[in-house]
Amino acid sequence: MPNSSATTAAEFIVEEVILKYGVPKKSITDQGTHFKNELMDAIASLMGCKHVFATTYHPQTNGQVERFNATFYPQLAKLHDENVNHWDEYLPACIFAYNSGQHGTTGYSPFQLMFAREPVLPFDQPTSGITLAKPSDYWAQITQLIYKKCVKSNIISQQQLSKERYDKQRASPTYHSGDLVFIKQLGKRPKFGELYSGP
Repeated sequence: MPNSSATTAAEFIVEEVILKYGVPKKSITDQGTHFKNELMDAIASLMGCKHVFATTYHPQTNGQVERFNATFYPQLAKLHDENVNHWDEYLPACIFAYNSGQHGTTGYSPFQLMFAREPVLPFDQPTSGITLAKPSDYWAQITQLIYKKCVKSNIISQQQLSKERYDKQRASPTYHSGDLVFIKQLGKRPKFGELYSGP
């Protein structure tokens, strides 16, 4: 967005989210002033959407966004010019590439999960014929798709594999009363501050 004002953020949420995808049951944002204001409260109240804020200095609260950013930033970094001025021109293409690519966890692309069909890509050959279905036929096709069931199964399977990989490398120490330990410093700390305190 051109700026981070409350008005700009509100316009984006209404025009790019609500008017395209409908009103979410809940939205989560960081605690920036462009989200934490009377205008955003009024929009959430009028739309019947619960607005919650991410915990300060705890990026795990908004884990999906952070994970997306970790994938997304390297893609943009490959495309911007030498002066890092025109990264925003590549934004729609990067988002389309991400949304049309199959994800290892779900087994489907975000596009498929949103629209219950494969995306038509710019380099796909046009079809020779068009089949027009009745509106009632379309709903039957949607209900026959088992995306939701397959995705849930794929996610559970991937989570189990991730857990097994993590547990192989993880030490499992046992502590007793009186043992000396290091304590991880959570929250804001100086740039060169110690990560742990103690023992």
